[in-house]
Amino acid sequence: MKSSRFHEYLELTKPRVVALLVFCAVIGMFLAVPGVPPWRALVFGTLGIWMASGSAAAFNHLIDQRIDKVMARTAHRPLATGHLTPRQVLIFALALGAVSMLVLVLLVNSLTALLTFGGLIGYALIYTAYLKRATPQNIVIGGLAGAIPPVLGWTAVTGELHPFALQLCLIIFVWTPPHFWALAIFRRDDYSRAQVPMLPVTHGVVFTRWHVLFYTILLVLVTLLPALTGYSGLVYLGGAVVLGLGFLYYAVRLLNPPDEFFAMKVFNYSIVYLMALFAFLLVDHWVMEPLVQHQDVVFERSA
Repeated sequence: MKSSRFHEYLELTKPRVVALLVFCAVIGMFLAVPGVPPWRALVFGTLGIWMASGSAAAFNHLIDQRIDKVMARTAHRPLATGHLTPRQVLIFALALGAVSMLVLVLLVNSLTALLTFGGLIGYALIYTAYLKRATPQNIVIGGLAGAIPPVLGWTAVTGELHPFALQLCLIIFVWTPPHFWALAIFRRDDYSRAQVPMLPVTHGVVFTRWHVLFYTILLVLVTLLPALTGYSGLVYLGGAVVLGLGFLYYAVRLLNPPDEFFAMKVFNYSIVYLMALFAFLLVDHWVMEPLVQHQDVVFERSA
């Protein structure tokens, strides 16, 4: 019974979604400094960001309980099934959010805590409570809240904002629409029943497929920015180009898909794409940093 209740609370945090967000935040930490980030920022920054993301997810469950009950994808959630009450979920979400802020303020830094709190409010209230039901551009406008983890990771280590971190945020921001619209195409009947104005519901599947392609093209261009601005090198550039071509293939194929399930293949590839892209950033950072240090030594000796 205790194990079952634990898993119900764990499900409130959307562990798979949060894992991807925290992964991007941790990559931001490693990119912020040469070598390994300070253990304090790495451990407590990761913990605080994870708890805040889990709190936002729990608020999402609470606010979306009505529509979760009528959507096949979400009908199994603890609040939708009645295994947890709204009061229990509210207390859990508030407690997790409060502890995350204490961890970040006391053990990391105030800037990270402030930005994390903004992301929590942006996702839980602005997106879930308002934008999701107000406009078919909900995922575009509300995407910033989900795009902020690399910035949080960077500020957790350095205590300041940086243009490179903002580029990483921009990448996730542009990645979010084609990623989520692919899922929305497959689950459009669910969203229609729940009266959520996702793009495939309000403008049709064909219109949404073209938007997936347009945003994918934009995404491929945006992912070139770290290399074009000198923040990353050829290792990342090569990976970004190969991954981008793969995403473009899926987006073009989605215009005339072989079957209904192909939209989910696009969705699944988009997750692998983002993880691999950030992994290439990290590998490039570790490869290029020693080369830059070696060039600096050679330059100093020659001078």
